[in-house]
Amino acid sequence: MPALNGSFNLLRAAMRHQIIPKANISSKPAKHVLSTGEQVFVMATMFVTILGPSGWILAHLEDYKSRPGAAQE
Repeated sequence: MPALNGSFNLLRAAMRHQIIPKANISSKPAKHVLSTGEQVFVMATMFVTILGPSGWILAHLEDYKSRPGAAQE
């Protein structure tokens, strides 16, 4: 246990002198407000991009199971 305390003290000493940059966080409103049409387009694009390939695979799962060269049980 003393070795763990010693290594923790070394780690804490090394971290003490590092300069941490300040994040640019702002609480101001957006400079360009997205319209409803733009929001719908972006959400639909993200939906198709993320869920499209997985839906394709699930829809064709039986085809992948029965194709030649698949593992035989």
